[in-house]
Amino acid sequence: MTNAAPAPDERPGPEPRSAFARFIPLSTRWMDNDLYGHLNNVVYYSLFDTAVNQYLIEQGALDLHGGEVIGLVVETRCNYFESLAFPQRVEAGLRVAHRGRSSVRYEIGLFAEGAPTCAARGHFVHVYVDRETRRPVPALPAAYLNALQALEGLPK
Repeated sequence: MTNAAPAPDERPGPEPRSAFARFIPLSTRWMDNDLYGHLNNVVYYSLFDTAVNQYLIEQGALDLHGGEVIGLVVETRCNYFESLAFPQRVEAGLRVAHRGRSSVRYEIGLFAEGAPTCAARGHFVHVYVDRETRRPVPALPAAYLNALQALEGLPK
């Protein structure tokens, strides 16, 4: 289930919708645009985080206030191919590239609404930890495993 990362000198390109298992619709906001008239780079990371967490909440895996397990981001990356800007609607494509004992590498493609290829593509790694101790859990809870199964196993 692990996808090989491109060589350091090889820049990844945009991917089609078929490379992603699930899509989450997202809205841009006026404040997301920067001085150059497009989404500021930090907004892309926020959209990644929002898409993954929204999916996990909808699937009943993530309980923001009462859950014993939370995900901490330990790694992230983004490649940009086209500009996105407010008031554009964005569709975040999700897939799981790797699942470990207590970690998950999510890969996300951000698409302008209806676009055939992603405007940006990136990943982040969540390490799932006990909310109180902040130590990695020995295994992902069943609710997470069920939610992740729908995002795994896609050809790249």
